[in-house]
Amino acid sequence: MKTSKNIMNRLSKISLFFALILNFTIAEAQQQPSGIKNIVLVHGAFVDGSGWKPVYDILVKKGYHVSIVQQPLTTFTDDVNAVKRILALQDGPCILVAHSYGGAIITEAGNDPHVAGLVYIAAHAPDKGENEAANGKLYPPAYKSLQKTADGFDYINPEHFYADFAADLPENVAEFTAHAQMLTADEVFHAVIQNPAWRSKLSWYMVAKSDRIINPDLERMYAKRASSHTVEIDGASHSVYESHPTEVAKLIIEAASQATMAK
Repeated sequence: MKTSKNIMNRLSKISLFFALILNFTIAEAQQQPSGIKNIVLVHGAFVDGSGWKPVYDILVKKGYHVSIVQQPLTTFTDDVNAVKRILALQDGPCILVAHSYGGAIITEAGNDPHVAGLVYIAAHAPDKGENEAANGKLYPPAYKSLQKTADGFDYINPEHFYADFAADLPENVAEFTAHAQMLTADEVFHAVIQNPAWRSKLSWYMVAKSDRIINPDLERMYAKRASSHTVEIDGASHSVYESHPTEVAKLIIEAASQATMAK
């Protein structure tokens, strides 16, 4: 009788062991993204890549390999090269994502063969022969807080940063970001696009409906012209990439699941 009970106990432990392995395997499989696994995030003017952390955390938790570019914002060429440097480190196709001025950067850098799709988050997407400064005049933005240093670098007046750039973030977060700005060479906004990647690659676009830095109508124009799959976020400021990380991550995941290497 004891022998029988011992056998049953052992069988029960073995069954539990295999059940645990099965559950672990299923959980691990659920964390493996379908489609493209590499995501490269590019920040815009006046900020650095740290604002992507909420999106980064969501994507990494879901099993994606995420890289964040820290471009210098000194010249357009330097910024494009900074993105290409990170693209060269990818072990396969990737989704290239950008916010704001970063959109102009990925419009050129996105021609890299590693890039399978482009995601624009409240970002510029100029066409051949265009630059974002000129496009901004077609659909004037609401903000008036841009300042310039004596040596040609731009920044947003910290007193107006919360209202103009980040009105849907906690005010203390916006205040810190305002005083941690990366001053941006004015010349980068006048860089003329030569070969827009969105003409040959699939794209996705998020419109921030309360954006004061880029007119939402300009964002809509960019998205329509590129035939981007488009979503609009009510009440979103220019900092939508940081204030609405769940929606941003969802759009990136959609791109990673659907993008191919040809449009």
